[in-house]
Amino acid sequence: MNVKNEIYAVVRPEKIDKLTKLVEAYDHLGVVSTLDREAGLVIVRVTPDTFTDVEQILQNLPFYVEIVENKE
Repeated sequence: MNVKNEIYAVVRPEKIDKLTKLVEAYDHLGVVSTLDREAGLVIVRVTPDTFTDVEQILQNLPFYVEIVENKE
């Protein structure tokens, strides 16, 4: 069974803090952690129930967010 509980994304490095605050503002649907600040690589930890909502939020932010495949 493939449980979706992580979303990897790339944003401009100067947008990481804004992304973190926006995700927190959505009733803590996910938790953002920076994996590589220079590259703008982050991981958003979610629950299987919030995965789709967070994915849609990321795709509709006022700045570009590229959702990428698992980087592990």
